[in-house]
Amino acid sequence: MKALIPVAGAGLRLRPHTYTQPKPLIPVAGKPILAHIIDELIAANFKEFVFVIGYLGEKVKDFVEHNYPNIHTTFVVQEEREGLAHAIWTAKDAIENDDELFIVLGDTVFEMDLSSMIESPITCFGVKEVADPRDFGIVELDGKGFVKRVIEKPRIPRSNLALVGLYKIHEVSDLLRGIEYNIQNDIRTNGEFQLADALQRMIDLGVKMTTVSVNNWFDCGKKEILLETNAILLQKNNTYDVDLPVFDNTIIVHPVSIGENCVITDSIIGPFVTVAANTKIDASIIRDSIIGSYSTLREIILNKSIIGSDTSIRGIRRSLNIGDNTEIDFS
Repeated sequence: MKALIPVAGAGLRLRPHTYTQPKPLIPVAGKPILAHIIDELIAANFKEFVFVIGYLGEKVKDFVEHNYPNIHTTFVVQEEREGLAHAIWTAKDAIENDDELFIVLGDTVFEMDLSSMIESPITCFGVKEVADPRDFGIVELDGKGFVKRVIEKPRIPRSNLALVGLYKIHEVSDLLRGIEYNIQNDIRTNGEFQLADALQRMIDLGVKMTTVSVNNWFDCGKKEILLETNAILLQKNNTYDVDLPVFDNTIIVHPVSIGENCVITDSIIGPFVTVAANTKIDASIIRDSIIGSYSTLREIILNKSIIGSDTSIRGIRRSLNIGDNTEIDFS
């Protein structure tokens, strides 16, 4: 069974970081979002991968080929971004002869035993209950646990079971026919060809589908969720015992992840900080943040921040001579 990972989106909600960096390559807890996904799939014995690339796609291709030389990869370019179903349709030639397909969205970090989905004899989706279903694709079940409706971002949700971006498709040919029908008849939701609409057509034609609950799921499309994901995964990965270089006059407050060839002096780093490789930090205090590679930070205090790669930031140095009974507020 092949794994198909659509990574063609422009990541508009994470701008300005995604002007020059594809969202799947933003570092979280020590490695890019896409690496978390690929590593989980490799652990589940996937060996064939299809990547649908588009915006800054060469960077995605270079990352995968450099870091995962032992997997079989196919890269398909989605020239026009017209929705998830359209992305899958773009990869039609690479998947049309397969009986089964596993689809993972390229900005979704998840925690679950994939075997429950892989071994399902019918099409199934990863789902999780959410507080506000209006921002997600939603699944409605019948009395027997089968999916009766799949709806993309309903205004009035009748379920709080959100699609988390994991799909095991048992009938690939039926999925492609459903997508083709919607494209030919220009059936769109919110202006795009949605996977939810193609799945609903399959259901209407009698295809049985079910759901599998996901333990944890992080939709890394917003700054707040990206930072929350970074903190949770750093804590889970137990970085306290990781051997780090000795940084000059610097305090490390775990959990943190610091990449190779970083130079850190006179600083306090952590907790919940990811620093990508080849970054220089001097006289700074950083917590709850993600710092990109090849960046330079001096005399700065950061909290709940995301700093892109190849960035230079310098704070304001102050020399004070203050007498008694003084109150100063630099905020």
